[in-house]
Amino acid sequence: MLKKYKKFKVACIQMNSQANLYDNILFAKNKIIYASKKGAKLILLPENCFLMAKNHKQFLEYSSNEIKNPGVNEIKKIAKSLGVWVIIGSVNIREKNKIFNRSIVVDDKGKIKSRYNKIHLFSVKLPNKESYDEKKYFTPGRKISLTSLPWGKIGMTICYDLRFPYLYRKLAKKGADFISVPSAFTKFTGEMHWHTLLKARAIENGCYIFAPAQFGKHPGKRHTYGHTLIVDPWGKIINECKKTNTVIISEIDTRKVNMQRTSIPSLKLEKKI
Repeated sequence: MLKKYKKFKVACIQMNSQANLYDNILFAKNKIIYASKKGAKLILLPENCFLMAKNHKQFLEYSSNEIKNPGVNEIKKIAKSLGVWVIIGSVNIREKNKIFNRSIVVDDKGKIKSRYNKIHLFSVKLPNKESYDEKKYFTPGRKISLTSLPWGKIGMTICYDLRFPYLYRKLAKKGADFISVPSAFTKFTGEMHWHTLLKARAIENGCYIFAPAQFGKHPGKRHTYGHTLIVDPWGKIINECKKTNTVIISEIDTRKVNMQRTSIPSLKLEKKI
């Protein structure tokens, strides 16, 4: 049976999330409405889209289960209302005594279709003396996540996962046509690595990369790079957000995935060494 190729519009939302949960949720909702009016059927939010906590106390206060999370509930409502698919880049989800940095796919009926808990937690000491340790707050995920959309399959990753190519390879070999990379990349590392890493993941795996990002200054002296990107399977940047808080929208042609993988069949010819 021949695979049916489809075109659709995807939107990636760039945000400057702050410590006010409800302001961030309202901003996200308004941008989703805007993207829907422009014809987008798949809309992605960045990592930490609903909250950039000002301290550990606030982080714990707003870490809740999915059922009680106000951001998740609002996205479910608006996805159903507009008839669009939304990927919540990441939200802090509490399950028993654990907290996960979780990405969530919501379908056009307002139902949660899949979840992905960030596997690679950002624990680093950068040359500019910035340091981060997500292991203090989060429990790492253990499973990959691949979801069937009306247009193909999407693999889910989050931010620091970008530096671990085997994860992307595994998703591609399981049939991912697109991979989401919602991020809050630091300004320091983003200036040097963001574009290169995203293009590499697209080229290596012959898939589209959707990378909505945080931009600007946040509580706790955090500064993120922005530059939300949509990259095609040949590694071409087909859209980039160079402003602050806005939306980029592009038409996606799923035929390009098969064209790239047929021209350069590295997924099929890969050998274990």
